[in-house]
Amino acid sequence: MQKLTITQNEAGQRLDKLLSRYLSAAPKSFLYRMLRKKNIELNGRRGEPSDIVKEGDEINLWLSDETIASFRGKPEETARKEKGLPGGWSRERIRELILYEDENLILADKPKGILSQKGKPSDLSINELLLAYLREKDAGKEGGLAFTPSVCNRLDRNTSGLITFAKTYPAARTLSELFSGRRAGKFYLTLVWGSFLKKQRLRAYLSRGETENRVRISREPFPGADPVETVCEPLRLLAPEATGLPEPVTLLRIQLMTGKTHQIRAHLRLCGYPLLGDPKYGDPALNRILQKKYGISHQMLHSRELIMPERIDGPLSYLSGRAFQAPIPDSFQKLIGTIDKTK
Repeated sequence: MQKLTITQNEAGQRLDKLLSRYLSAAPKSFLYRMLRKKNIELNGRRGEPSDIVKEGDEINLWLSDETIASFRGKPEETARKEKGLPGGWSRERIRELILYEDENLILADKPKGILSQKGKPSDLSINELLLAYLREKDAGKEGGLAFTPSVCNRLDRNTSGLITFAKTYPAARTLSELFSGRRAGKFYLTLVWGSFLKKQRLRAYLSRGETENRVRISREPFPGADPVETVCEPLRLLAPEATGLPEPVTLLRIQLMTGKTHQIRAHLRLCGYPLLGDPKYGDPALNRILQKKYGISHQMLHSRELIMPERIDGPLSYLSGRAFQAPIPDSFQKLIGTIDKTK
């Protein structure tokens, strides 16, 4: 028999979801059967799958130690030792990516070339780096029951900048609500080909198409497409004589009003302003010139700023009204120099 006590990390989850994470190798049918038979109890009573657990709740697992162990997999401490730090990264190097950290979340500066979350075991991702950082930092401390910290918004592999990472389930749930409800402001910097002269609110229709590697976008509705909105504000216009490039270049501040895959990259291409260096939606001939002159072969897109709403209820209320920025990457500095002010 085991007794589990719900901490702040796990509070707010459905009971069946928590059990599925804690006994990750157990079939759902087994968990539901154990709940019906009261072999798994919540606060001394029969628990319902839809029950929402609260901090301080107790779960009794009237199961043998062998059964629990078989559904749990490797002990946490063994997994920590075997996992180590990925990709040869040191804790100090990972720490340099962290812009802000508290007991609930981390805000990190994701470098270009690193995935947000890995797609296969051999991938390197910012999610795995931050998990490894927490394991090293909290070595010897008791871990949570059934919540694995994770990134809460995704950036493309070669898009750099600010990314959020929840340490606790309540923080993950709150951030998800802020992002899905468009209450948190997400702002990007990008460099595009052409003279973009005034602030515009762009509208279009977008779908993921037949694969997830490229999207389809149009100014007119089409079957399966969702409406998208992108606010673009020019900050600086660079003439060809200033950059040595054959076309003018504009530095834009982008606010996402919707958040679809490749939205910024595809939307600006549709409007005639492809991103510098973009291998999917960019101008191949201009990109070859850019690479030859500046050594840049990735899309010039950077997640610059996160602005929290004036009121946040719940565990992240202390972040109400706060703004966070990621530093300008070197690739941008090559073309525009140091930006002293961005709105």
